[in-house]
Amino acid sequence: MTGTGRRRPLPTTVRRTFALFGKVSALVAGTTLAAGCGLVAGVTGGSGDQPVTVMTWAPVKTGATNQPGMPAVANAYARWINANGGLGGRPLKVLTCNDHNDSVDAAKCARRAVEQHAVAVVGSYSQYGRSFMSPLESAGIPYIGGYGVSESEFTSPLSYPVNGGQAALLAGNGQQLAGECARTVLVRPDTVAGDELVSLMNTGLALRDRPAATDLRAAEDATDYNAQAVEALSTASAAPTGEGCVVAALGERTNTFFDSFRRLRDSYPKVRTASVLGSVDQSVIDRSGGAGSVYEGAYVTGWYPATSDSRWDLMKKAINEKAFGDNRIDPADAGVQTTWIAYTVLRQVVAAIGDGEVTSDTVRRTLDKGLKVTTGGLTPPLRWDFDHMSAAVGYPRLVNARVTFQQVRGGRLVATRSASVDVTKTLADAD
Repeated sequence: MTGTGRRRPLPTTVRRTFALFGKVSALVAGTTLAAGCGLVAGVTGGSGDQPVTVMTWAPVKTGATNQPGMPAVANAYARWINANGGLGGRPLKVLTCNDHNDSVDAAKCARRAVEQHAVAVVGSYSQYGRSFMSPLESAGIPYIGGYGVSESEFTSPLSYPVNGGQAALLAGNGQQLAGECARTVLVRPDTVAGDELVSLMNTGLALRDRPAATDLRAAEDATDYNAQAVEALSTASAAPTGEGCVVAALGERTNTFFDSFRRLRDSYPKVRTASVLGSVDQSVIDRSGGAGSVYEGAYVTGWYPATSDSRWDLMKKAINEKAFGDNRIDPADAGVQTTWIAYTVLRQVVAAIGDGEVTSDTVRRTLDKGLKVTTGGLTPPLRWDFDHMSAAVGYPRLVNARVTFQQVRGGRLVATRSASVDVTKTLADAD
Protein backbone atom coordinates (compact mmCIF):
# COMPACT_ATOMS: atom_id res chain seq x y z
CA MET A 1 0.00 0.00 0.00
CA THR A 2 3.05 2.25 0.02
CA GLY A 3 5.07 3.56 -2.88
CA THR A 4 5.81 6.70 -4.79
CA GLY A 5 3.11 9.17 -5.72
CA ARG A 6 -0.18 9.78 -4.01
CA ARG A 7 -1.73 7.21 -1.69
CA ARG A 8 -5.01 5.91 -3.02
CA PRO A 9 -8.07 6.39 -0.79
CA LEU A 10 -8.60 3.61 1.70
CA PRO A 11 -11.58 1.27 1.10
CA THR A 12 -14.55 1.90 3.36
CA THR A 13 -14.04 -1.36 5.27
CA VAL A 14 -10.44 -0.45 6.07
CA ARG A 15 -11.44 3.03 7.28
CA ARG A 16 -14.10 1.48 9.51
CA THR A 17 -11.60 -1.04 10.84
CA PHE A 18 -9.12 1.62 11.90
CA ALA A 19 -11.95 3.71 13.33
CA LEU A 20 -12.88 0.68 15.41
CA PHE A 21 -9.24 0.29 16.42
CA GLY A 22 -9.29 3.84 17.75
CA LYS A 23 -12.39 3.09 19.80
CA VAL A 24 -10.86 -0.13 21.16
CA SER A 25 -7.64 1.66 22.07
CA ALA A 26 -9.62 4.36 23.84
CA LEU A 27 -11.61 1.73 25.71
CA VAL A 28 -8.46 -0.07 26.81
CA ALA A 29 -6.94 3.20 28.03
CA GLY A 30 -10.15 4.04 29.85
CA THR A 31 -10.31 0.69 31.62
CA THR A 32 -6.93 1.41 33.20
CA LEU A 33 -8.58 4.24 35.13
CA ALA A 34 -11.61 2.10 35.90
CA ALA A 35 -9.77 -1.00 37.11
CA GLY A 36 -11.44 -0.66 40.47
CA CYS A 37 -14.75 -1.36 38.73
CA GLY A 38 -13.63 -4.89 37.80
CA LEU A 39 -12.53 -4.17 34.21
CA VAL A 40 -9.28 -5.60 32.89
CA ALA A 41 -6.63 -3.67 31.00
CA GLY A 42 -2.95 -4.18 30.21
CA VAL A 43 -3.31 -7.75 31.46
CA THR A 44 0.01 -8.90 32.91
CA GLY A 45 1.34 -12.19 31.59
CA GLY A 46 5.02 -12.17 32.41
CA SER A 47 7.84 -10.02 33.73
CA GLY A 48 11.23 -11.44 34.59
CA ASP A 49 10.53 -15.02 35.60
CA GLN A 50 6.76 -14.55 35.68
CA PRO A 51 4.93 -16.83 33.22
CA VAL A 52 3.53 -15.59 29.93
CA THR A 53 -0.07 -16.80 30.03
CA VAL A 54 -1.97 -17.39 26.78
CA MET A 55 -5.00 -19.41 25.69
CA THR A 56 -5.66 -21.74 22.76
CA TRP A 57 -9.20 -22.94 22.04
CA ALA A 58 -10.83 -25.27 19.53
CA PRO A 59 -13.88 -27.54 19.20
CA VAL A 60 -13.29 -31.03 20.58
CA LYS A 61 -15.59 -34.09 20.59
CA THR A 62 -18.46 -32.42 18.73
CA GLY A 63 -20.69 -33.69 15.94
CA ALA A 64 -19.10 -31.36 13.37
CA THR A 65 -15.55 -30.13 12.73
CA ASN A 66 -13.11 -30.90 15.56
CA GLN A 67 -9.57 -29.63 16.06
CA PRO A 68 -8.16 -31.46 19.12
CA GLY A 69 -4.65 -31.18 17.73
CA MET A 70 -4.57 -27.41 18.15
CA PRO A 71 -4.76 -27.22 21.98
CA ALA A 72 -2.69 -30.41 22.18
CA VAL A 73 0.19 -29.00 20.12
CA ALA A 74 -0.05 -25.72 22.08
CA ASN A 75 0.65 -27.66 25.28
CA ALA A 76 3.45 -29.57 23.55
CA TYR A 77 4.94 -26.27 22.36
CA ALA A 78 4.88 -24.96 25.93
CA ARG A 79 6.72 -28.05 27.20
CA TRP A 80 9.26 -27.76 24.39
CA ILE A 81 9.93 -24.03 24.70
CA ASN A 82 10.09 -24.20 28.51
CA ALA A 83 12.65 -27.01 28.24
CA ASN A 84 14.69 -24.69 26.03
CA GLY A 85 14.77 -21.58 28.19
CA GLY A 86 11.20 -20.36 27.81
CA LEU A 87 10.22 -17.13 26.07
CA GLY A 88 13.22 -14.91 26.75
CA GLY A 89 13.66 -16.64 30.12
CA ARG A 90 9.96 -16.51 30.96
CA PRO A 91 7.98 -19.75 31.26
CA LEU A 92 5.05 -20.14 28.88
CA LYS A 93 1.71 -21.11 30.43
CA VAL A 94 -0.98 -22.34 28.04
CA LEU A 95 -4.66 -22.42 28.97
CA THR A 96 -7.00 -24.43 26.72
CA CYS A 97 -10.74 -24.25 26.12
CA ASN A 98 -13.35 -26.21 24.15
CA ASP A 99 -15.72 -23.97 22.18
CA HIS A 100 -17.92 -27.01 21.28
CA ASN A 101 -18.74 -25.42 17.89
CA ASP A 102 -21.17 -23.23 19.80
CA SER A 103 -21.40 -19.43 19.88
CA VAL A 104 -22.20 -19.28 23.60
CA ASP A 105 -19.25 -21.49 24.51
CA ALA A 106 -16.96 -19.51 22.19
CA ALA A 107 -17.83 -16.37 24.15
CA LYS A 108 -17.26 -18.26 27.41
CA CYS A 109 -13.77 -19.23 26.27
CA ALA A 110 -13.00 -15.59 25.49
CA ARG A 111 -14.29 -14.44 28.89
CA ARG A 112 -12.19 -17.10 30.57
CA ALA A 113 -9.12 -15.79 28.76
CA VAL A 114 -9.90 -12.36 30.22
CA GLU A 115 -10.49 -13.74 33.71
CA GLN A 116 -7.26 -15.75 33.66
CA HIS A 117 -5.22 -12.73 32.53
CA ALA A 118 -4.12 -14.18 29.21
CA VAL A 119 -1.95 -11.78 27.23
CA ALA A 120 -3.14 -13.30 23.93
CA VAL A 121 -5.26 -16.01 22.39
CA VAL A 122 -2.94 -17.97 20.11
CA GLY A 123 -3.49 -20.49 17.29
CA SER A 124 -7.19 -21.17 17.86
CA TYR A 125 -10.23 -22.35 15.87
CA SER A 126 -13.81 -21.11 16.12
CA GLN A 127 -16.51 -20.30 13.61
CA TYR A 128 -18.00 -17.71 15.95
CA GLY A 129 -15.81 -14.66 15.57
CA ARG A 130 -18.56 -12.22 16.50
CA SER A 131 -19.04 -14.05 19.80
CA PHE A 132 -15.42 -14.31 20.89
CA MET A 133 -13.92 -11.09 19.49
CA SER A 134 -16.14 -8.74 21.49
CA PRO A 135 -14.87 -9.88 24.93
CA LEU A 136 -11.28 -9.89 23.64
CA GLU A 137 -11.61 -6.39 22.18
CA SER A 138 -13.12 -5.06 25.42
CA ALA A 139 -10.12 -6.37 27.36
CA GLY A 140 -7.55 -5.44 24.70
CA ILE A 141 -6.42 -9.06 24.23
CA PRO A 142 -4.93 -9.84 20.79
CA TYR A 143 -6.02 -12.88 18.76
CA ILE A 144 -2.88 -14.26 17.09
CA GLY A 145 -2.93 -16.82 14.30
CA GLY A 146 -6.51 -18.03 14.31
CA TYR A 147 -7.44 -20.75 11.84
CA GLY A 148 -9.15 -18.20 9.59
CA VAL A 149 -12.66 -19.59 9.49
CA SER A 150 -14.54 -16.50 10.70
CA GLU A 151 -14.95 -13.06 9.10
CA SER A 152 -13.95 -11.26 12.29
CA GLU A 153 -10.44 -12.64 12.06
CA PHE A 154 -9.89 -10.47 8.98
CA THR A 155 -11.69 -7.33 10.16
CA SER A 156 -11.02 -6.90 13.90
CA PRO A 157 -8.08 -4.60 14.71
CA LEU A 158 -7.11 -7.01 17.49
CA SER A 159 -6.77 -9.98 15.12
CA TYR A 160 -3.38 -10.93 13.69
CA PRO A 161 -3.94 -13.74 11.14
CA VAL A 162 -1.04 -15.79 9.80
CA ASN A 163 -2.84 -17.23 6.77
CA GLY A 164 -5.57 -16.22 4.33
CA GLY A 165 -8.22 -18.35 5.99
CA GLN A 166 -10.92 -20.28 4.21
CA ALA A 167 -11.38 -17.34 1.85
CA ALA A 168 -7.89 -17.66 0.38
CA LEU A 169 -8.20 -21.43 0.10
CA LEU A 170 -11.45 -21.33 -1.87
CA ALA A 171 -10.34 -18.45 -4.09
CA GLY A 172 -7.09 -20.29 -4.71
CA ASN A 173 -8.82 -23.58 -5.36
CA GLY A 174 -11.03 -21.92 -7.96
CA GLN A 175 -7.92 -20.42 -9.53
CA GLN A 176 -6.18 -23.82 -9.47
CA LEU A 177 -9.15 -25.56 -11.11
CA ALA A 178 -9.77 -22.86 -13.70
CA GLY A 179 -7.20 -24.45 -15.97
CA GLU A 180 -8.52 -27.98 -15.47
CA CYS A 181 -12.31 -28.02 -15.13
CA ALA A 182 -14.99 -27.20 -17.69
CA ARG A 183 -17.69 -27.71 -15.05
CA THR A 184 -17.25 -27.60 -11.28
CA VAL A 185 -19.49 -28.68 -8.42
CA LEU A 186 -18.78 -27.25 -4.95
CA VAL A 187 -20.02 -29.36 -2.01
CA ARG A 188 -19.87 -27.16 1.08
CA PRO A 189 -21.41 -26.81 4.56
CA ASP A 190 -24.92 -25.43 4.80
CA THR A 191 -23.78 -22.75 7.24
CA VAL A 192 -23.19 -19.01 7.23
CA ALA A 193 -19.45 -19.62 6.86
CA GLY A 194 -20.21 -22.02 4.00
CA ASP A 195 -22.31 -19.40 2.21
CA GLU A 196 -19.23 -17.21 1.78
CA LEU A 197 -17.28 -19.93 -0.04
CA VAL A 198 -19.33 -19.91 -3.24
CA SER A 199 -18.43 -16.46 -4.58
CA LEU A 200 -14.78 -17.01 -3.68
CA MET A 201 -14.63 -20.22 -5.70
CA ASN A 202 -16.45 -18.60 -8.61
CA THR A 203 -14.07 -15.63 -8.72
CA GLY A 204 -11.14 -18.00 -9.05
CA LEU A 205 -12.87 -19.94 -11.82
CA ALA A 206 -13.69 -16.72 -13.67
CA LEU A 207 -10.00 -16.01 -14.21
CA ARG A 208 -10.24 -18.30 -17.23
CA ASP A 209 -13.85 -17.56 -18.02
CA ARG A 210 -15.07 -20.81 -16.48
CA PRO A 211 -18.76 -20.94 -15.52
CA ALA A 212 -19.76 -20.54 -11.90
CA ALA A 213 -19.62 -23.67 -9.79
CA THR A 214 -22.81 -25.56 -9.01
CA ASP A 215 -23.48 -24.85 -5.33
CA LEU A 216 -24.37 -28.04 -3.46
CA ARG A 217 -25.13 -27.59 0.22
CA ALA A 218 -24.66 -30.36 2.78
CA ALA A 219 -25.13 -30.69 6.54
CA GLU A 220 -21.78 -30.29 8.25
CA ASP A 221 -22.52 -33.06 10.76
CA ALA A 222 -24.07 -35.68 8.42
CA THR A 223 -22.95 -39.31 8.58
CA ASP A 224 -23.93 -40.10 4.98
CA TYR A 225 -23.67 -38.06 1.79
CA ASN A 226 -25.03 -40.47 -0.82
CA ALA A 227 -27.63 -38.00 -2.11
CA GLN A 228 -25.05 -35.22 -2.48
CA ALA A 229 -22.57 -37.59 -4.14
CA VAL A 230 -25.17 -38.65 -6.73
CA GLU A 231 -26.05 -35.05 -7.52
CA ALA A 232 -22.40 -33.99 -7.69
CA LEU A 233 -21.45 -36.86 -10.00
CA SER A 234 -24.48 -36.34 -12.23
CA THR A 235 -23.71 -32.65 -12.67
CA ALA A 236 -19.93 -32.92 -13.10
CA SER A 237 -20.09 -35.87 -15.50
CA ALA A 238 -22.18 -33.79 -17.92
CA ALA A 239 -18.96 -31.97 -18.81
CA PRO A 240 -16.61 -33.43 -21.43
CA THR A 241 -14.96 -36.58 -20.08
CA GLY A 242 -12.22 -35.73 -17.61
CA GLU A 243 -13.14 -32.05 -17.44
CA GLY A 244 -15.82 -32.25 -14.77
CA CYS A 245 -14.62 -31.59 -11.21
CA VAL A 246 -16.15 -32.17 -7.79
CA VAL A 247 -14.80 -30.03 -4.95
CA ALA A 248 -15.64 -30.96 -1.36
CA ALA A 249 -14.86 -28.50 1.42
CA LEU A 250 -16.69 -30.02 4.39
CA GLY A 251 -13.93 -29.96 6.96
CA GLU A 252 -13.86 -33.15 8.99
CA ARG A 253 -16.79 -34.59 7.03
CA THR A 254 -15.00 -34.34 3.66
CA ASN A 255 -13.76 -37.92 3.99
CA THR A 256 -17.32 -39.06 4.69
CA PHE A 257 -18.48 -37.41 1.48
CA PHE A 258 -15.70 -38.94 -0.60
CA ASP A 259 -16.46 -42.35 0.85
CA SER A 260 -19.97 -42.05 -0.62
CA PHE A 261 -18.45 -40.64 -3.82
CA ARG A 262 -16.06 -43.60 -4.14
CA ARG A 263 -18.86 -46.16 -4.00
CA LEU A 264 -20.80 -44.43 -6.78
CA ARG A 265 -18.21 -43.01 -9.18
CA ASP A 266 -17.84 -46.13 -11.37
CA SER A 267 -21.43 -45.61 -12.57
CA TYR A 268 -20.53 -42.23 -14.09
CA PRO A 269 -18.05 -40.89 -16.66
CA LYS A 270 -14.73 -39.93 -15.11
CA VAL A 271 -14.65 -36.73 -13.08
CA ARG A 272 -11.79 -35.13 -11.20
CA THR A 273 -11.76 -34.37 -7.50
CA ALA A 274 -10.46 -31.43 -5.47
CA SER A 275 -10.45 -30.03 -1.97
CA VAL A 276 -8.62 -27.67 0.35
CA LEU A 277 -6.16 -28.24 3.16
CA GLY A 278 -8.01 -28.74 6.40
CA SER A 279 -10.57 -30.86 4.60
CA VAL A 280 -7.93 -33.18 3.10
CA ASP A 281 -4.37 -33.70 4.30
CA GLN A 282 -1.70 -36.39 4.04
CA SER A 283 -2.98 -38.34 7.03
CA VAL A 284 -6.48 -38.56 5.50
CA ILE A 285 -4.98 -39.78 2.23
CA ASP A 286 -2.90 -42.39 4.06
CA ARG A 287 -5.90 -43.70 6.02
CA SER A 288 -7.95 -43.90 2.81
CA GLY A 289 -5.50 -46.13 0.97
CA GLY A 290 -2.72 -43.86 -0.29
CA ALA A 291 -2.16 -44.26 -4.02
CA GLY A 292 -5.25 -46.47 -4.24
CA SER A 293 -7.53 -43.98 -2.48
CA VAL A 294 -10.30 -41.86 -3.92
CA TYR A 295 -7.96 -38.88 -3.51
CA GLU A 296 -5.38 -40.05 -6.05
CA GLY A 297 -5.07 -37.28 -8.62
CA ALA A 298 -7.05 -34.78 -6.51
CA TYR A 299 -6.14 -31.09 -6.62
CA VAL A 300 -5.61 -29.60 -3.17
CA THR A 301 -5.05 -25.95 -2.27
CA GLY A 302 -3.20 -25.24 0.98
CA TRP A 303 -1.77 -22.36 2.97
CA TYR A 304 1.63 -23.85 3.63
CA PRO A 305 4.29 -26.08 2.06
CA ALA A 306 3.59 -29.82 1.82
CA THR A 307 4.21 -31.69 5.07
CA SER A 308 7.21 -33.47 3.56
CA ASP A 309 8.97 -30.10 3.13
CA SER A 310 12.08 -29.70 5.30
CA ARG A 311 10.76 -26.38 6.61
CA TRP A 312 8.53 -28.38 8.96
CA ASP A 313 11.47 -30.25 10.54
CA LEU A 314 11.67 -28.09 13.67
CA MET A 315 7.96 -28.54 14.37
CA LYS A 316 8.26 -32.30 13.90
CA LYS A 317 11.29 -32.38 16.20
CA ALA A 318 9.40 -30.52 18.95
CA ILE A 319 6.39 -32.83 18.61
CA ASN A 320 8.60 -35.93 18.73
CA GLU A 321 10.36 -34.66 21.84
CA LYS A 322 7.38 -33.41 23.82
CA ALA A 323 4.24 -35.09 22.40
CA PHE A 324 5.47 -38.45 21.17
CA GLY A 325 2.54 -40.87 21.12
CA ASP A 326 -0.15 -38.18 21.42
CA ASN A 327 -2.41 -39.22 18.55
CA ARG A 328 -4.31 -35.93 18.70
CA ILE A 329 -1.32 -34.21 17.12
CA ASP A 330 -0.83 -34.84 13.41
CA PRO A 331 1.98 -32.78 11.80
CA ALA A 332 0.04 -32.89 8.51
CA ASP A 333 -3.03 -31.23 10.03
CA ALA A 334 -3.57 -27.62 8.98
CA GLY A 335 -4.77 -26.70 12.48
CA VAL A 336 -1.62 -28.08 14.10
CA GLN A 337 0.51 -26.26 11.53
CA THR A 338 -1.31 -22.97 12.05
CA THR A 339 -0.92 -23.25 15.82
CA TRP A 340 2.80 -23.87 15.46
CA ILE A 341 3.16 -20.77 13.28
CA ALA A 342 1.06 -18.70 15.70
CA TYR A 343 3.33 -19.64 18.60
CA THR A 344 6.33 -18.81 16.42
CA VAL A 345 4.84 -15.30 16.15
CA LEU A 346 4.34 -15.10 19.92
CA ARG A 347 7.95 -16.11 20.55
CA GLN A 348 9.26 -13.29 18.34
CA VAL A 349 6.89 -10.76 19.90
CA VAL A 350 8.16 -11.57 23.39
CA ALA A 351 11.75 -11.40 22.12
CA ALA A 352 11.03 -7.93 20.69
CA ILE A 353 9.58 -6.77 24.02
CA GLY A 354 12.86 -7.80 25.64
CA ASP A 355 13.18 -7.00 29.34
CA GLY A 356 9.91 -5.09 29.37
CA GLU A 357 6.71 -6.36 30.91
CA VAL A 358 4.75 -8.77 28.72
CA THR A 359 1.12 -7.70 28.81
CA SER A 360 -1.77 -7.81 26.38
CA ASP A 361 -1.03 -4.13 25.75
CA THR A 362 2.69 -4.56 25.01
CA VAL A 363 2.03 -7.59 22.82
CA ARG A 364 -0.53 -5.66 20.80
CA ARG A 365 1.60 -2.53 20.52
CA THR A 366 4.62 -4.54 19.37
CA LEU A 367 2.59 -6.10 16.59
CA ASP A 368 0.96 -2.82 15.59
CA LYS A 369 4.31 -1.04 15.28
CA GLY A 370 5.24 -3.29 12.37
CA LEU A 371 7.30 -6.09 13.91
CA LYS A 372 8.52 -8.26 11.04
CA VAL A 373 7.94 -11.91 11.90
CA THR A 374 9.66 -14.69 10.00
CA THR A 375 8.50 -18.31 10.08
CA GLY A 376 11.36 -20.17 8.47
CA GLY A 377 9.76 -19.92 5.06
CA LEU A 378 6.45 -21.51 6.09
CA THR A 379 4.81 -18.17 5.29
CA PRO A 380 6.13 -14.97 3.76
CA PRO A 381 7.38 -12.44 6.36
CA LEU A 382 4.39 -11.23 8.38
CA ARG A 383 3.68 -7.63 9.45
CA TRP A 384 0.43 -6.12 10.75
CA ASP A 385 1.14 -2.40 10.72
CA PHE A 386 -0.92 0.10 8.72
CA ASP A 387 1.23 -0.06 5.59
CA HIS A 388 0.84 -3.83 5.28
CA MET A 389 -2.94 -4.08 5.43
CA SER A 390 -4.73 -5.80 2.56
CA ALA A 391 -6.16 -4.20 -0.57
CA ALA A 392 -9.03 -6.72 -0.49
CA VAL A 393 -11.97 -4.67 0.80
CA GLY A 394 -13.59 -7.39 2.92
CA TYR A 395 -10.30 -8.53 4.47
CA PRO A 396 -8.40 -5.50 5.80
CA ARG A 397 -6.39 -7.58 8.32
CA LEU A 398 -5.20 -10.05 5.69
CA VAL A 399 -1.39 -9.90 5.48
CA ASN A 400 -0.72 -13.30 3.92
CA ALA A 401 -2.90 -14.22 0.95
CA ARG A 402 -0.50 -16.79 -0.43
CA VAL A 403 -1.61 -20.36 -1.12
CA THR A 404 0.11 -23.47 -2.45
CA PHE A 405 -1.16 -25.63 -5.30
CA GLN A 406 -0.75 -29.34 -4.62
CA GLN A 407 -1.90 -32.63 -6.11
CA VAL A 408 -2.07 -36.19 -4.82
CA ARG A 409 0.39 -38.25 -6.85
CA GLY A 410 1.33 -41.79 -5.89
CA GLY A 411 -0.53 -41.30 -2.64
CA ARG A 412 1.52 -38.24 -1.64
CA LEU A 413 0.62 -34.56 -1.60
CA VAL A 414 3.17 -32.83 -3.81
CA ALA A 415 3.51 -29.23 -4.93
CA THR A 416 2.51 -28.54 -8.53
CA ARG A 417 4.27 -25.15 -8.48
CA SER A 418 7.63 -24.28 -7.03
CA ALA A 419 6.33 -21.02 -5.58
CA SER A 420 3.20 -20.05 -3.68
CA VAL A 421 0.45 -18.05 -5.40
CA ASP A 422 -0.83 -14.68 -4.14
CA VAL A 423 -4.64 -14.55 -4.36
CA THR A 424 -5.08 -11.01 -3.03
CA LYS A 425 -6.46 -9.79 -6.35
CA THR A 426 -8.84 -12.75 -6.57
CA LEU A 427 -10.17 -11.92 -3.10
CA ALA A 428 -10.53 -8.26 -4.06
CA ASP A 429 -12.47 -9.25 -7.18
CA ALA A 430 -14.75 -11.47 -5.09
CA ASP A 431 -15.82 -8.37 -3.13
